[in-house]
Amino acid sequence: MCLFGVFLALFQLLYAQSDSTTFRGRFENKEFNIYMCINFYDKNIQIPGQEYYGDLPGYLGKVNNPFCWVFVDVNLKSEKEAKLTIVNDYGSEDLTATLLRQNDSVYLLRQDAGSAIKIPRDRKWFKLPKNIEFRRAK
Repeated sequence: MCLFGVFLALFQLLYAQSDSTTFRGRFENKEFNIYMCINFYDKNIQIPGQEYYGDLPGYLGKVNNPFCWVFVDVNLKSEKEAKLTIVNDYGSEDLTATLLRQNDSVYLLRQDAGSAIKIPRDRKWFKLPKNIEFRRAK
């Protein structure tokens, strides 16, 4: 009976550490009309209309616009933190960033070093703030 309890505790510990939904899904920021599609586990996200990039960990896109920032590399630091290498879809600008899980539905993208993320807005380039909050899409 005691041995069964040890196996059960070990199973729960392993299951809790391998939550494969934390960094998977679609996340939105309505203020800037942007979103992220990510799957940091299988790294099998394709950008619609830009499939030539192949399978990726994810991307940041703008609603009703083909422009995007491509997540080319990801390093999962913990269940609440991932380090990202991001380039624009032209490959001319890059940066490192951290994606932090605040709770089940709120994530914070923090630009750490390199270029600033810029998106098209009103026919001009708009620089996003260093910290952007995203919410899991429903």
